[in-house]
Amino acid sequence: MRKPVFRFLKVFLLGQQQQAAMVMYEMTDMQYQAVYNCLSFALASMMATTMFLWFRSFGVQDKYRSAVLISGLVTFIAAYHYIRIFNSWVEAYHYPSFQVGKDGAMDIGAPTLTGVPFNDAYRYMDWLLTVPLLLIEILLVMKLDPATYSSKALTLGVGSALMIVSGYYGELTVSGDLGPRWACWFLSMAFFLYIVYELLVGLSAATESESDPEIRSKIQLAQIVTVLSWCTYPVVYLFPMMGITAANAVVGIQIGYCASDIISKCGVGIMIYQITYAKSNKEGLLD
Repeated sequence: MRKPVFRFLKVFLLGQQQQAAMVMYEMTDMQYQAVYNCLSFALASMMATTMFLWFRSFGVQDKYRSAVLISGLVTFIAAYHYIRIFNSWVEAYHYPSFQVGKDGAMDIGAPTLTGVPFNDAYRYMDWLLTVPLLLIEILLVMKLDPATYSSKALTLGVGSALMIVSGYYGELTVSGDLGPRWACWFLSMAFFLYIVYELLVGLSAATESESDPEIRSKIQLAQIVTVLSWCTYPVVYLFPMMGITAANAVVGIQIGYCASDIISKCGVGIMIYQITYAKSNKEGLLD
């Protein structure tokens, strides 16, 4: 029984030689520019949100500052990885020299592959760090006793890490035999559903314990937006299984993940700040 388990772990962690990196595909100019611009927009969003959250962390009470600082840390980590993803995308393709016509116009053709592989593993390294922190920042704005907070932070943190790790191997395959991608999708979804259950059901008592209806509604909205934004990830993961393959799959996956990251990191981070600001104002009036 042990040998099959160890064999699976060896394949999972090391990968087969032919699947050690994402297969590269030729791109049209429009496809390349679409990913280029989306990565640039996501990077700018992460950087701007980081600055906003860290500067505004001084506008909330000390006991809520950690939640805002962690929200900014999430977007800071994401910004760093988006720089690496963006640079890797640029290095993977090259535009050859084109001739200028007699009218002074130059028709831009498609970029060519440089032979340098596009490293999308940066995105999973980012998620491995930021997804547990995203859950912790939500826990920090809720009414939880220290024991419950520690327990929820541990279980949600471990669950989210397993969700990310279990999905990585399948991400390497976007065409051909999609069996490994399906297996990783189902395994990752099991952890995903557990996290969704904890956010919406397991923490419902803590949410309802908020006496202020405005604050309670803000926390509920942050939980719902987190779940809805996370629901886009497994859908994007399914693109190759929907018949979207090769270059189209790569473009769709990159654009889809960028949009999901902006919502789940920037959007939810700003919501966390709004919750802490509302709580600070309410408690400041009561002091």
